[in-house]
Amino acid sequence: MRTEPCEPAAGADALRARLRHVYWIGGGSAAGKSTIAGRVAARHGFRVYSTDEVMSGHARRSTADDAPFLGTFKAMDMDERWVNRSPQVMLETFHWFRGEGFGLIVDDLLSYPARQGVIAEGFRLLPHLVKPLATRGHAVWLLPAPGFRRAALDSRGTLWEIPRRTSDPETALRNLLERDRLFTIRLGEEVKRLDLPAIEIHTGMSEDELTRRVTEAFGL
Repeated sequence: MRTEPCEPAAGADALRARLRHVYWIGGGSAAGKSTIAGRVAARHGFRVYSTDEVMSGHARRSTADDAPFLGTFKAMDMDERWVNRSPQVMLETFHWFRGEGFGLIVDDLLSYPARQGVIAEGFRLLPHLVKPLATRGHAVWLLPAPGFRRAALDSRGTLWEIPRRTSDPETALRNLLERDRLFTIRLGEEVKRLDLPAIEIHTGMSEDELTRRVTEAFGL
Protein backbone atom coordinates (compact mmCIF):
# COMPACT_ATOMS: atom_id res chain seq x y z
CA MET A 1 0.00 0.00 0.00
CA ARG A 2 3.03 2.25 0.14
CA THR A 3 3.22 5.28 -2.11
CA GLU A 4 6.08 7.68 -2.42
CA PRO A 5 5.85 11.16 -0.87
CA CYS A 6 4.93 14.02 -3.15
CA GLU A 7 8.18 15.74 -4.10
CA PRO A 8 7.65 18.98 -6.04
CA ALA A 9 10.68 20.74 -7.50
CA ALA A 10 11.08 22.91 -4.41
CA GLY A 11 12.02 19.80 -2.42
CA ALA A 12 10.77 18.48 0.88
CA ASP A 13 12.89 20.85 2.99
CA ALA A 14 11.51 23.93 1.25
CA LEU A 15 7.97 22.57 1.52
CA ARG A 16 8.42 21.84 5.21
CA ALA A 17 9.48 25.44 5.76
CA ARG A 18 6.43 26.72 3.91
CA LEU A 19 4.16 24.41 5.94
CA ARG A 20 5.70 25.12 9.34
CA HIS A 21 2.40 26.66 10.52
CA VAL A 22 0.53 23.40 9.82
CA TYR A 23 -0.29 20.81 12.48
CA TRP A 24 -1.31 17.37 11.27
CA ILE A 25 -3.83 14.97 12.88
CA GLY A 26 -4.09 11.66 11.07
CA GLY A 27 -5.49 8.34 12.17
CA GLY A 28 -8.11 5.66 11.74
CA SER A 29 -11.76 6.29 10.97
CA ALA A 30 -14.06 7.49 13.77
CA ALA A 31 -11.11 8.37 16.01
CA GLY A 32 -12.41 11.86 16.78
CA LYS A 33 -9.96 13.70 14.52
CA SER A 34 -12.43 16.36 13.40
CA THR A 35 -13.76 16.98 16.90
CA ILE A 36 -10.31 17.29 18.46
CA ALA A 37 -9.01 19.43 15.61
CA GLY A 38 -11.93 21.82 16.11
CA ARG A 39 -11.36 22.03 19.86
CA VAL A 40 -7.63 22.66 19.58
CA ALA A 41 -8.13 25.16 16.77
CA ALA A 42 -10.75 27.13 18.72
CA ARG A 43 -8.46 27.29 21.74
CA HIS A 44 -5.47 28.58 19.79
CA GLY A 45 -7.06 30.62 17.00
CA PHE A 46 -6.15 28.17 14.22
CA ARG A 47 -7.92 27.29 11.01
CA VAL A 48 -9.12 23.71 10.46
CA TYR A 49 -8.53 21.95 7.15
CA SER A 50 -10.63 18.78 6.85
CA THR A 51 -9.35 16.36 4.24
CA ASP A 52 -12.72 14.58 4.33
CA GLU A 53 -14.56 17.71 3.23
CA VAL A 54 -12.41 18.13 0.10
CA MET A 55 -12.50 14.48 -1.02
CA SER A 56 -15.19 14.96 -3.66
CA GLY A 57 -13.44 18.01 -5.07
CA HIS A 58 -10.11 16.21 -5.15
CA ALA A 59 -11.73 13.23 -6.85
CA ARG A 60 -13.06 15.51 -9.60
CA ARG A 61 -9.62 17.09 -10.05
CA SER A 62 -7.82 13.75 -10.25
CA THR A 63 -7.03 12.01 -13.53
CA ALA A 64 -6.65 8.35 -14.47
CA ASP A 65 -2.89 8.89 -14.72
CA ASP A 66 -2.38 10.23 -11.19
CA ALA A 67 -5.21 8.31 -9.47
CA PRO A 68 -5.71 4.92 -11.16
CA PHE A 69 -7.18 3.27 -8.05
CA LEU A 70 -9.74 6.06 -7.78
CA GLY A 71 -10.79 5.45 -11.37
CA THR A 72 -11.31 1.76 -10.70
CA PHE A 73 -13.28 2.49 -7.53
CA LYS A 74 -15.57 4.97 -9.27
CA ALA A 75 -16.40 2.39 -11.94
CA MET A 76 -17.67 -0.12 -9.32
CA ASP A 77 -21.23 -0.40 -8.03
CA MET A 78 -21.87 -0.46 -4.29
CA ASP A 79 -21.84 -4.26 -4.03
CA GLU A 80 -18.57 -4.47 -5.93
CA ARG A 81 -17.07 -1.93 -3.53
CA TRP A 82 -18.30 -3.22 -0.19
CA VAL A 83 -19.82 -6.71 -0.48
CA ASN A 84 -18.05 -8.76 -3.14
CA ARG A 85 -14.43 -8.13 -2.09
CA SER A 86 -12.52 -9.14 1.02
CA PRO A 87 -11.58 -6.50 3.60
CA GLN A 88 -7.90 -7.11 2.77
CA VAL A 89 -8.46 -6.37 -0.92
CA MET A 90 -10.54 -3.33 0.04
CA LEU A 91 -7.65 -2.12 2.20
CA GLU A 92 -5.00 -2.61 -0.46
CA THR A 93 -6.94 -0.99 -3.30
CA PHE A 94 -8.71 1.95 -1.64
CA HIS A 95 -7.40 5.02 -3.43
CA TRP A 96 -7.11 7.34 -0.42
CA PHE A 97 -5.28 4.63 1.53
CA ARG A 98 -2.82 4.49 -1.38
CA GLY A 99 -2.06 8.18 -1.02
CA GLU A 100 -3.78 9.24 -4.22
CA GLY A 101 -4.70 12.92 -4.08
CA PHE A 102 -2.19 13.76 -1.34
CA GLY A 103 -0.50 16.31 -3.60
CA LEU A 104 -3.83 18.16 -3.81
CA ILE A 105 -3.92 18.32 0.00
CA VAL A 106 -0.47 19.91 -0.04
CA ASP A 107 -1.55 22.37 -2.74
CA ASP A 108 -4.55 23.41 -0.63
CA LEU A 109 -2.42 23.93 2.47
CA LEU A 110 0.11 25.98 0.55
CA SER A 111 -2.69 28.34 -0.50
CA TYR A 112 -3.36 29.37 3.12
CA PRO A 113 -1.51 32.36 4.60
CA ALA A 114 1.28 31.30 6.93
CA ARG A 115 0.38 33.95 9.51
CA GLN A 116 -2.36 31.70 10.95
CA GLY A 117 -1.88 28.18 12.25
CA VAL A 118 -3.70 25.39 10.42
CA ILE A 119 -4.75 22.00 11.74
CA ALA A 120 -5.03 19.52 8.88
CA GLU A 121 -6.99 16.42 9.86
CA GLY A 122 -8.19 13.21 8.31
CA PHE A 123 -7.40 9.58 7.60
CA ARG A 124 -5.78 10.59 4.28
CA LEU A 125 -2.77 11.97 6.16
CA LEU A 126 -0.64 8.85 5.85
CA PRO A 127 2.46 8.87 8.06
CA HIS A 128 5.03 8.25 5.33
CA LEU A 129 3.58 11.10 3.26
CA VAL A 130 3.31 13.58 6.12
CA LYS A 131 6.67 12.96 7.79
CA PRO A 132 8.82 14.69 5.12
CA LEU A 133 6.61 17.79 5.31
CA ALA A 134 5.80 18.12 9.02
CA THR A 135 7.80 20.26 11.42
CA ARG A 136 8.94 18.13 14.34
CA GLY A 137 6.25 18.04 17.02
CA HIS A 138 3.54 19.13 14.58
CA ALA A 139 1.97 15.73 13.78
CA VAL A 140 0.14 13.01 15.66
CA TRP A 141 -1.94 9.96 14.70
CA LEU A 142 -5.04 8.74 16.56
CA LEU A 143 -5.50 4.98 16.65
CA PRO A 144 -9.01 3.92 17.75
CA ALA A 145 -9.74 0.48 19.18
CA PRO A 146 -12.45 -1.43 17.23
CA GLY A 147 -14.99 -1.00 20.05
CA PHE A 148 -14.39 2.74 20.19
CA ARG A 149 -14.74 3.03 16.41
CA ARG A 150 -18.04 1.17 16.25
CA ALA A 151 -19.49 3.07 19.21
CA ALA A 152 -18.46 6.38 17.65
CA LEU A 153 -20.07 5.54 14.30
CA ASP A 154 -23.20 4.33 16.05
CA SER A 155 -23.49 7.50 18.11
CA ARG A 156 -23.15 9.62 14.97
CA GLY A 157 -25.87 7.66 13.22
CA THR A 158 -23.50 6.82 10.33
CA LEU A 159 -22.81 3.15 11.09
CA TRP A 160 -25.15 1.93 8.34
CA GLU A 161 -24.78 4.90 5.98
CA ILE A 162 -22.78 2.98 3.35
CA PRO A 163 -23.94 -0.61 4.06
CA ARG A 164 -27.64 0.18 3.64
CA ARG A 165 -26.92 1.22 0.04
CA THR A 166 -25.83 -2.33 -0.83
CA SER A 167 -27.83 -5.52 -1.35
CA ASP A 168 -26.30 -7.10 1.77
CA PRO A 169 -25.89 -4.48 4.51
CA GLU A 170 -24.70 -6.96 7.16
CA THR A 171 -21.82 -8.21 5.00
CA ALA A 172 -20.94 -4.70 3.89
CA LEU A 173 -20.77 -3.48 7.48
CA ARG A 174 -18.56 -6.39 8.54
CA ASN A 175 -16.27 -5.74 5.61
CA LEU A 176 -16.04 -2.02 6.30
CA LEU A 177 -15.34 -2.45 10.00
CA GLU A 178 -12.68 -5.08 9.31
CA ARG A 179 -11.07 -2.98 6.57
CA ASP A 180 -10.87 -0.01 8.94
CA ARG A 181 -9.47 -2.22 11.71
CA LEU A 182 -6.74 -3.42 9.35
CA PHE A 183 -6.04 0.16 8.29
CA THR A 184 -5.62 1.27 11.89
CA ILE A 185 -3.23 -1.61 12.55
CA ARG A 186 -1.20 -0.59 9.51
CA LEU A 187 -1.10 3.01 10.68
CA GLY A 188 0.16 1.87 14.08
CA GLU A 189 2.92 -0.17 12.47
CA GLU A 190 3.92 2.70 10.24
CA VAL A 191 4.10 5.38 12.94
CA LYS A 192 6.19 3.03 15.04
CA ARG A 193 8.57 2.33 12.16
CA LEU A 194 8.89 6.02 11.37
CA ASP A 195 9.18 7.03 15.04
CA LEU A 196 6.13 9.28 14.91
CA PRO A 197 3.77 10.06 17.82
CA ALA A 198 0.47 8.24 18.14
CA ILE A 199 -2.33 8.04 20.69
CA GLU A 200 -4.27 4.81 21.16
CA ILE A 201 -7.93 5.50 21.89
CA HIS A 202 -10.08 3.11 23.89
CA THR A 203 -13.70 3.16 24.98
CA GLY A 204 -14.04 5.50 27.92
CA MET A 205 -11.44 8.06 26.87
CA SER A 206 -13.07 11.47 27.09
CA GLU A 207 -12.83 14.28 24.55
CA ASP A 208 -11.17 16.41 27.22
CA GLU A 209 -8.47 13.80 27.79
CA LEU A 210 -7.85 13.31 24.08
CA THR A 211 -7.74 17.07 23.50
CA ARG A 212 -5.20 17.41 26.28
CA ARG A 213 -3.00 14.67 24.88
CA VAL A 214 -3.08 16.07 21.33
CA THR A 215 -2.31 19.55 22.64
CA GLU A 216 0.65 18.16 24.57
CA ALA A 217 1.84 16.27 21.48
CA PHE A 218 1.88 19.56 19.61
CA GLY A 219 3.64 21.38 22.43
CA LEU A 220 0.92 24.04 22.56
